[in-house]
Amino acid sequence: MKIKEKSNFTTKLKKMQKQQSQEIENDDLYEHYRFTARDGQEPLRVDKFLMNFIENATRNKIQQAAKAGNILVNDIVVKSNYKVKANDVIRVVLAYPPAEKLLVAENIPLDIIYEDDAVIVVNKPAGMVVHPGHGNYTGTLVNGLIHHIENLPTNSNERPGLVHRIDKDTSGLLVVAKTEFAMANLSRQFFDRTTERLYYALVWGNIDEDEGRIEGNIGRSLKNRLQMAVFPDGEFGKHAVTHFKVLERLTYVTLVQCKLETGRTHQIRAHFKHIGHTLFNDERYGGDDILKGTTFTKYKQFVQNCFKVLPRQALHAKTLGFTHPTTGEFMKFDTEIPMDISNCLEKWRTYSENSKEEIE
Repeated sequence: MKIKEKSNFTTKLKKMQKQQSQEIENDDLYEHYRFTARDGQEPLRVDKFLMNFIENATRNKIQQAAKAGNILVNDIVVKSNYKVKANDVIRVVLAYPPAEKLLVAENIPLDIIYEDDAVIVVNKPAGMVVHPGHGNYTGTLVNGLIHHIENLPTNSNERPGLVHRIDKDTSGLLVVAKTEFAMANLSRQFFDRTTERLYYALVWGNIDEDEGRIEGNIGRSLKNRLQMAVFPDGEFGKHAVTHFKVLERLTYVTLVQCKLETGRTHQIRAHFKHIGHTLFNDERYGGDDILKGTTFTKYKQFVQNCFKVLPRQALHAKTLGFTHPTTGEFMKFDTEIPMDISNCLEKWRTYSENSKEEIE
C-alpha cells in the first residue's frame, strides 16, 4: 500500500470510529465505569486491565462487553485485545443505568439506633452493602432506607441520605441525613474531621506499642486494583491518619481501638497491613491466612475454627459522634461488639490462657 493510500485509509478508519463512538453516546447508553491509566502503565490488554479494576468481573463478561461495542478508550470503541497505554481514559458503557439510578425500595429490617426529623443512626450488620453497585443491585442499606423514609436527599453521587459509608463486611454505625440541610451540614463535619469515629479491630500479631499513630497516604494499589495501599512518601494517594490503642493482647492477635482522623477507603485495613498487622480474616488483604503462631496442626485447626466463627474481617464501627445539624448538640452513639467478633475473641482468650508457654 502506498503511503498516501495508507494515510487516507487511516483517516477514514478514525472517522468511522469517531462516528461509531458518537452513535453510542446518542443511544442512551450509561457510563458505568471510567478509569484513567497511570503514567507508568505498561501496555496491557484492555480486558485484563478492566479485570484489575472492576470487582467480581470475569474476563468473559468484559470480552462480551467489548464485542457489543461497550468499551471505549479515549472515546473510541475498542476490541478486547486493545493495549491500554499510559493516560488512556477507559470507559464502560451499557444499555441500562448504573444501579444507583435503579433504586428500588425494599422492606429490609434496619437496626435503627436513633431517629428524628433530621437524621437517622443505623447499626449496619456485616454482609450488608451500603449502596447499590456492581454485583449488588438489591438488598443494600440504601434500598432499605428509601423504603423506610420517603424523599431522602441525594449526595453528589446520587446516593440517598449517605454522608459516609463502611465496607460490606464491616459492621457498625452510620448516620444518614433525612433533609438537604442535614446532608450539607453532616458532609461538612466529615470533611472538617469534627466527627468522632471509633472502631474495634482484631489484628494479627502482638503490636509493640500500647498506642500509636499510623500516617501514610492511601490510594489504589498499583499491583492489585482491588486493594488500597499506603504510600509513605506522599507521591500517590490521599493523606490518611489512624490513631490506635491496644485493648487486649491475645498471644498471636491483638484487639485494638482505632480512631480515624481521616476517612479514606479501607483506611484501617490498609494502614494495619502496612505496619505488618493485617486484620484477622481480612480476605482481601491476606488476613485469611495464618500469619502468626505455631506450626502445630492443632493450632492451625484452632485458627480455622476462628475463621468459621468470624467469616469476615474483624472490624466494627463501634462509636459514632457528631453535632446534630439542627439542635447543635453533640450526640454520641455506641454499640455492643457483634456476636461473631465476640465469639472469636472468647476463643482467643481461652487459647491464650491455656497456652501461655507458647508466647513468642
